[in-house]
Amino acid sequence: MKKLCLLGLFVSLASHTVLAATTPAPIENKDAFISNLMKQMTLDEKIGQLRLISIGPEMPREMIRKEIAAGNIGGTFNSITRSENRPMQDAAMRSRLKIPMFFAYDVIHGHRTIFPIPLALASSWDMDAIGRSGRIAAQEAAADSLDITFAPMVDISRDPRWGRTSEGFGEDTYLVSRIAGVMVKAFQGTGANAADSIMASVKHFALYGAVEGGRDYNVVDMSPVKMYQDYLPPYRAAIDAGAGGVMVALNSINGVPATANTWLMNDLLRKEWGFKGLAVSDHGAIFELIKHGVARDGREAAKLAIKAGIDMSMNDTLYGKELPGLLKAGEIEQKDIDNAVREVLAAKYDMGLFKDPYLRIGKAEDDPADTYAESRLHRAEARDVARRSLVLLKNQGDTLPLKKTAKIALVGPLAKAPIDMMGSWAAAGRPAQSVTLFDGMTHALGAQSTLIYARGANITDDKKILDYLNFLNFDAPEVVDDPRPANVLIDEAVKAAKDADVVVAAVGESRGMSHESSSRTDLNIPGNQRELIRALKATGKPLVLVLMNGRPLSILEEKEQADAILETWFSGTEGGNAIADVLFGDYNPSGKLPITVPRSVGQIPTYYNHLSIGRPFTPGKPGNYTSQYFEDTTGPLFPFGYGLSYTQFSLTDMALSSTTLNKTGKLDASVVVKNTGKRDGETVVQLYIQDVTGSMIRPVKELKNFQKVLLKAGEQKVVHFTITEDDLKFYNAQLKYAAEPGKFNVEIGLDSQDVTQQSFELL
Repeated sequence: MKKLCLLGLFVSLASHTVLAATTPAPIENKDAFISNLMKQMTLDEKIGQLRLISIGPEMPREMIRKEIAAGNIGGTFNSITRSENRPMQDAAMRSRLKIPMFFAYDVIHGHRTIFPIPLALASSWDMDAIGRSGRIAAQEAAADSLDITFAPMVDISRDPRWGRTSEGFGEDTYLVSRIAGVMVKAFQGTGANAADSIMASVKHFALYGAVEGGRDYNVVDMSPVKMYQDYLPPYRAAIDAGAGGVMVALNSINGVPATANTWLMNDLLRKEWGFKGLAVSDHGAIFELIKHGVARDGREAAKLAIKAGIDMSMNDTLYGKELPGLLKAGEIEQKDIDNAVREVLAAKYDMGLFKDPYLRIGKAEDDPADTYAESRLHRAEARDVARRSLVLLKNQGDTLPLKKTAKIALVGPLAKAPIDMMGSWAAAGRPAQSVTLFDGMTHALGAQSTLIYARGANITDDKKILDYLNFLNFDAPEVVDDPRPANVLIDEAVKAAKDADVVVAAVGESRGMSHESSSRTDLNIPGNQRELIRALKATGKPLVLVLMNGRPLSILEEKEQADAILETWFSGTEGGNAIADVLFGDYNPSGKLPITVPRSVGQIPTYYNHLSIGRPFTPGKPGNYTSQYFEDTTGPLFPFGYGLSYTQFSLTDMALSSTTLNKTGKLDASVVVKNTGKRDGETVVQLYIQDVTGSMIRPVKELKNFQKVLLKAGEQKVVHFTITEDDLKFYNAQLKYAAEPGKFNVEIGLDSQDVTQQSFELL
């Protein structure tokens, strides 16, 4: 094993001052160790540590290794095997000071085993399951020599037109904040210096999910109160959980790009929140300051970024080129560079790389014989987590679960779609290892029944959209059409449906339709798939829709057509088996929506915890001169927190331990939840609170807690929630975080609309 050696060095470089020898500080003393190392570094070596280089055609591997050996690169991303990263670490060990490299990757919802997309993970409302997915992802990534991930992505998303809705955990501040902390701890385990852990770098800091119009990379214009109350808490939760890094957002905030925003990066993140970790720009974001219009050229862009507190330049072209000249000209100070270098070195220290640069790379003789071996996957865990993430939206006449003795027609362009099953940001997952819905249903049925398959439609019949989805897939198109005419495909599906007892249609989006830079103006299922659904409905056979998508879709028409609807999102490597488990009743669904499903795109935004208004619409009363859309029903198609089961649950006897609460006291809110059906099942009991009267308008309700409860058929349980003053605090107009005395409504329910209510006074 090669070891780091930081002996006193006498070095003279033509363009630098001779550096005096020093005695290495003990590695156990982090601050002294890093300070001692920095005293030995030349300016070029310091700037080299600030450069995070993408593996790709712009810088071939041989050139990267040469640059690393010269001390000109601090880390790389997009190399994901030991054999790729070992030569680069070897190059770092040939550099003058032997400062180790780190290797990064977007490990978002799994590494080799792909778990459900984050929006689906949030649908489980199961913190243990979510944490398990993150821990396995970290173990697999660390085993492949990765040190840090650009995750979790905790941007609040209330506009499902935004393609990256799929990458986040939904619309609710409390739920996303809970998950943010869970994911950070799962990635970092017992510590980011453990061999089976990776450092978390929370993203995108900040407010990226609020881009105007749901258009990726767009502007964000937001009041400070809304920032602090709704959008900033998940990032804070991740940092409080110990996240070692943040990735900075691509958007601007109130006219200032995040990458040049000194208020965001210094005043808020470092001073107010006390963050001591690594701040990394997004890909090419420093150069984009020119296009934002706040920098004249690359020189000014680099100046703005380093002074704002951007430690590392991802896919750097400017720090390496411009920082030496800026320093020489006095436009930046040495401390601007040193502060950034210190954070980079501290992150490497925290990842355990100074003690062992090969901590996660290991020895060549220990490399897996087959990097992509089936034995390296965690299929059982992926299947279990995926089952928990599925949301049953409709089940008219107990259409589900299906009988395994039935004759079933499986149709739709997503029935045999291994790459789409994985969803976007599928890390090192391989489509050949993912289980499609056809595979899963075939496995479940065995020889008991007949499964008739027909494609029925392509993903889309819009060539422009197809070309867009395939544009970046250089090796092979990701979306492959069946070349037959649309009517032929539908006729084949109709014939299959007529020959079957029940029809299962796998419809929705390809994964590329819910991805970075894949914003949409229309949330409908593509038109040709809708035609297929109409044709299937016309057969009169029971129709089950299995939705695959990375955002809420407007399925108003489909809700009326289908007998049952199962929202599966993109459910990962074991998705097909997990969906089949639910379809056939081997698993009772328990997922709940982490985001509101609108009736149409025109309703956006339609999040549940909106502010109170002076003329609210009241269902059942005339809508004139109230806040509503007069030509459609007001309210969502499916509310936040909604999800059905194969059994039924009731809530009764809600009680508060007191009708008053003092500032240091506690109040118990309880409810009896009973499984009134004939099957065992789980549900999520949700606690909402409304501040009835405040110094400023407050939301109509806010999620404050929840419990996932497993009950046997006929069993009942009293569920308790503790309420304290902290649950009632909010940021007022002066950004003071405090609770105000007065009346509060407590609501407990199985979704955000179907609730029972009591009230109390905060004294």
